[in-house]
Amino acid sequence: MNNLLTPSDRKISIAEIIVIVGFSLFPLFFQYPYRVNIFLSWEGAYRLYLGQVPYKDFGLPMGFAYWVVPAVFFKIFGPYMFSLVKAQVFINLVAGFAFRSLLKQFDLLGGPRFLSVLLFCLSYSFFNFWPWYNHSVFVYELVGLLFVTKSIFTENRRAGYAYAFLGGFFVFVSFFTKQDGGALALLLSLAILGYQAIGQRKFAPVVVFVIGFAVTAMALVLPFLSHGIGYWFNYGQPPHYSRVSMHDLLDEILGASQWAKFYLVLVLIIGFVKTDSFRNIKGFFQDSKAFTFFLLTCGILVQALIIQVTSYTPPDNNIYFHSFAFAYLITFVPASFNLNRLVPLGLAVVLLFFWWSGVYYKYVQRIVDRVFPRTAEVTDRNIVSRNNFMVNTDSTTLDVDMAEWKSSGLKAFSGVYMPVPTIEGINRLMEMPEIKGKEKPKVLNMTELTPLAHEIGYELETPRPLWYHLNVAMFDKEVSLFCDLISEQYYDVVLFEDVAMLNNFYPYAVQDCLKEHYERVDTFLAPRRPTNATIEVYVRRKASTAASAPTQTTP
Repeated sequence: MNNLLTPSDRKISIAEIIVIVGFSLFPLFFQYPYRVNIFLSWEGAYRLYLGQVPYKDFGLPMGFAYWVVPAVFFKIFGPYMFSLVKAQVFINLVAGFAFRSLLKQFDLLGGPRFLSVLLFCLSYSFFNFWPWYNHSVFVYELVGLLFVTKSIFTENRRAGYAYAFLGGFFVFVSFFTKQDGGALALLLSLAILGYQAIGQRKFAPVVVFVIGFAVTAMALVLPFLSHGIGYWFNYGQPPHYSRVSMHDLLDEILGASQWAKFYLVLVLIIGFVKTDSFRNIKGFFQDSKAFTFFLLTCGILVQALIIQVTSYTPPDNNIYFHSFAFAYLITFVPASFNLNRLVPLGLAVVLLFFWWSGVYYKYVQRIVDRVFPRTAEVTDRNIVSRNNFMVNTDSTTLDVDMAEWKSSGLKAFSGVYMPVPTIEGINRLMEMPEIKGKEKPKVLNMTELTPLAHEIGYELETPRPLWYHLNVAMFDKEVSLFCDLISEQYYDVVLFEDVAMLNNFYPYAVQDCLKEHYERVDTFLAPRRPTNATIEVYVRRKASTAASAPTQTTP
């Protein structure tokens, strides 16, 4: 009976594996609405899938590491939208097992470790159905931190060197996924390794880590120097700019960020207690695992405070900090109950699901709507409730209820559904004489419907920006190039997305050139929420022979 009430560490480990695998595989069983910005994940992976070379064939203001995993899944499953979901399943599996292994480095007991893994999967992995670089950058950091900690805690010297080198490798991969997250990963890794060098006299791990980081950097950067990586990769040089703003940091950290600050205060209080009110700082400092865990948790919380400013989309991309803070607090806050026993552990699981009900409630909300109808619908003016006390007067939104979104039936868009007007617009486009029956039509696609490249079969031009956000991924030089091509009526068809609420997400200067030299023949809704963006279809104003494309020299 006692064995039933106190599950063994092996049983808890099996439960952790089931949780990680179950939450990771969950996205495979559903279809999803077309996600904002997923077009970028698709096009980058598609260009690599075609064998194009980063910076030579397509420019981007960061490293290309993020697109490698999606490109591999394109090779395995085909260049389809749902292949991206499968890629994210793999990424979530890596994240879950890396987090679990990282906690094991600090000898967390089975119950607290299981709860921490459950929280990580529920709060961070569960809703990440689609790959995104602001998510992948942390996953690579997580793997790097795992190898860093293994390098300092292992008793096998050779294995320690290998772990330190792999730590440097993955931290640079993190940097080559997104600069801000990768730079913070580097600083945190160096802080942990620096502490080990100073406090524990372990100098070899930090040296080997730096070698691993440097070798990886040279391997991934030097081959692209002749392809213009110095122009495209953003390290703050013109025409790029730095995203680090002290004003924005202070606004966000002091004006918001309640959870991260709350956790940080609690962790610092625990550190204060463990030093016996600063009377035993040396003892705390010399406790290698306890102090490293403290340093790691503080570093993750500080990183979360910074990253929400430098990588502000999506707004919850830093939500991983909950799991680290929870793991630290549940380990070191004194408690009279034993989380390694089944009843307290089960109660804690229920409370965790209640705490994070927001991430799964939408799946049961339809049942709730039927059992407990709303007090009043938004259109009912006779009853005032929280559903209709405000009236939407936004005339720019041509709202289409997501319940009416449908699958397009096109292979490249498999696994996603879109507004019916968007699907109808795509069908009209596919039937245009400039598209239908032409083997390689010349198409400029400045929209979120990048999978049309596979469906229509037009060639992706090179060298070109990977996406078209002005002063982020392209600049005045590229705008001039596109306007020159448009003025020469080079393209058979141009698709331009007008997103009124975003600042030059697609350059308005290009739209002005289109209005001057091309004829707009169709307009339909873009697949985004809110549905206030439109896709404009342009063809040549008059019949003309396509000009040859001017070549763009590598910057």
